[in-house]
Amino acid sequence: MRDMDFEFEGSVIEWRGPAPFYFVAIPEDESADIKFAAKGMEYWGQVPVVVRISHTEFVTALFPKDGRYLLPLKDAVRTPAGIEVDQVLAVALSVGRE
Repeated sequence: MRDMDFEFEGSVIEWRGPAPFYFVAIPEDESADIKFAAKGMEYWGQVPVVVRISHTEFVTALFPKDGRYLLPLKDAVRTPAGIEVDQVLAVALSVGRE
């Protein structure tokens, strides 16, 4: 596993659209730091990241929302780990791709 640049705790939230989507809400302070670290890497406002939750590492992109970021939780990560809405997760992430 690689070293991670940011570590934080965030609550799992659900967004109901045509299908439910699950995200970790990244705290405002960490969102501001991530935005600064991601200058020049954003595309359409999204930030590419490598994420570690527990022992699972995966690649995704953060979504900007109301001045902070949301970390999408793929079903392939969420379901096996038993992650539920309102659960608080410890997250480590690095900006960019390997």
